[in-house]
Amino acid sequence: MTLLGALRDRRIDEAPPRAQTIAFGASGFPTQLMAQTFSAFVVYFYVTHLGVPPGWVAAAMIAHGILNAVLNPVVGALSDRIRTPWGRRVPWIGLGIVPLVVAFALVWMPPELPVAGLIAWFLVVVAVYDIAFVVVVLNISALFPEIFRTTEERARGNVPRQIFAILGMVLGTAGAPALYGSMGWPGMALVLGGVCLVLLVWSFLGGMVERTVPEAASEAMTWRRQLTLTFANRAFVPYVLGSLCVQTSIAIILAALPFYVRYSLHAAEGEGSVLLGAIFVTAIPSIVLWSAVVRRTSPRTALLWSVGVFGVAVLGYLLPTSVLAAALVGIAVGVGIGGLLQLLEVMLAQIIDDDAVRTGHRREGAYFGVNGFVVRGAVVVQAIVAAVVLTASGFDATLGDSQPDAVDGGIRVMVAVIPLVFTALAWVCFWFYPIRTRDL
Repeated sequence: MTLLGALRDRRIDEAPPRAQTIAFGASGFPTQLMAQTFSAFVVYFYVTHLGVPPGWVAAAMIAHGILNAVLNPVVGALSDRIRTPWGRRVPWIGLGIVPLVVAFALVWMPPELPVAGLIAWFLVVVAVYDIAFVVVVLNISALFPEIFRTTEERARGNVPRQIFAILGMVLGTAGAPALYGSMGWPGMALVLGGVCLVLLVWSFLGGMVERTVPEAASEAMTWRRQLTLTFANRAFVPYVLGSLCVQTSIAIILAALPFYVRYSLHAAEGEGSVLLGAIFVTAIPSIVLWSAVVRRTSPRTALLWSVGVFGVAVLGYLLPTSVLAAALVGIAVGVGIGGLLQLLEVMLAQIIDDDAVRTGHRREGAYFGVNGFVVRGAVVVQAIVAAVVLTASGFDATLGDSQPDAVDGGIRVMVAVIPLVFTALAWVCFWFYPIRTRDL
């Protein structure tokens, strides 16, 4: 039997075994590794190492953000509509893995070019990276509700994926500097690209399997009908607004922490890794905790509790005057973040189940696509909040560490109070989430 034939004939009818669950979850590591490395270091690389003017890089990043946002609903709708002998999702993932990894590596390996050439290189390579990333990641996400069908299965099945994802985040933010510092940017690109390729291939071959008989085909639905049904879903609207508020809160905290460490705690910039470590290291075991909670309650109840824990915890950033005290606050924040990572996709999977009952169509791609489009707004809001707070507080980069007293207060508001406001809005949105049961 050929490889294509073997992929065509792979199907599941029951809950996936543990080996498949772990292999599927392994996809979280490379996707988050690439995403975090790109978002954390691409501007630094092109501005400081290659000498591209910051304004040009900013314009290129805006183009990247717009393309990424638009691609999500388009790819999601196409994934739902297209049928192949190998399934709806698996062919997209299989075709996208190699272009994704190659494009990621090429971002950090530009040839010798003038500034205009470097920008052109950036735009072309990142466009390929964006397309491949959305194609691969969205279809992996769309497989999750299909492979795991009950809240019990989803709570257990999402644990390995989120743990792998956190490890990928840590390596992307902490490991990348060590690699480019010791072996240069091309060396870093090849090492990380190789790791991502190996893990994605393992996950694809060992974990990504579709159901034997997919539910009613959604190709008969027009795109307009798809969007109308999605936004008319009374469970999806409060969910996606709550998800946007949660993602905005997290984005603001992560953007504010470097300022918080230097100008509020008056510590070395490298101490920021201690605060991030406190959050992410705590989030890993808390994922298991929240998995147990949702199996005994419901997605709505568990998510309300995790949002509440997160909101109360972030307010603690108002008080610390030392890195150790702030790290202790980060431990509590990590407990809340672990719940958010674990529960948001479980709740979205429940919404997709409810939609399938109402419409007769499985539309995972449409829902994950629209969700991805909306939550991209978190990056925009985060940038606006940071600019407004720093400007209003009198922050001046040329003054170094000798900032006005108001800067400390402004940064504490940005890292604690503003995230609390968005978290409270998220809690209200999830309160109006209408599905109160664990399973439909």
